[in-house]
Amino acid sequence: MSHRLACAVLAGTLCATALSCTAAKPEAGFRIAPVPAAKTLSAHVTAVPREKLGATYRPGCPVPPARLRLVTMNHWGFDGTVHRGELVVHEDVVDPVVRAFGGAFAARFPIRRMRVTAEYGGSDIAAMADDNTSAFNCRPVTGDPGRLSRHAWGDAIDINPVENPYVDVRGTSHPANGRAYLDRGRARPGMITPEGAVTRVFREAGWYWGGRWSPPDYQHFSAEGG
Repeated sequence: MSHRLACAVLAGTLCATALSCTAAKPEAGFRIAPVPAAKTLSAHVTAVPREKLGATYRPGCPVPPARLRLVTMNHWGFDGTVHRGELVVHEDVVDPVVRAFGGAFAARFPIRRMRVTAEYGGSDIAAMADDNTSAFNCRPVTGDPGRLSRHAWGDAIDINPVENPYVDVRGTSHPANGRAYLDRGRARPGMITPEGAVTRVFREAGWYWGGRWSPPDYQHFSAEGG
């Protein structure tokens, strides 16, 4: 995979305002306009160090570590400042992921935190309760231990789980501290809405939003719709 990322595709439009990509050299003649570091996504893509996988990977998972990538990038926080975050994703979705988060960054959409799930011992429950935005985790579907989640393939992302809870068939909020956000009638910071910036940029990237499912999974975006 080339890892030219969204920068080469966008040819200086979004890059000039929100992206600064360091995974590969740009095409000849293509130049990203210099912008202040704090105002750029500054996405950097590498292989995934073993400690960044930790308990999120085990033998028998559908994707080998060699097919995963660590994307390090900036995001806006709820405090109105820029923070550095990390996601582990499948190598085939690096471009749309960087494109989508570049759009979210340009819109100043706040993200609470963005840490690899290895920092939570592979526990999706702990990561959700901490309002952590994450991607790869070789785990089953919440509430369905017999079926692997799309997160096990590295082509799904959960964003701000507290503000965007998953609702199971019994109407239970996951995480529990996201229950106050089951009322979607009033948009609040960090909430993903049907016509908001985050749904728009992921839709443009060809990804599906779980907020349209029944029951809904407001935090979830995936390349394959599952």
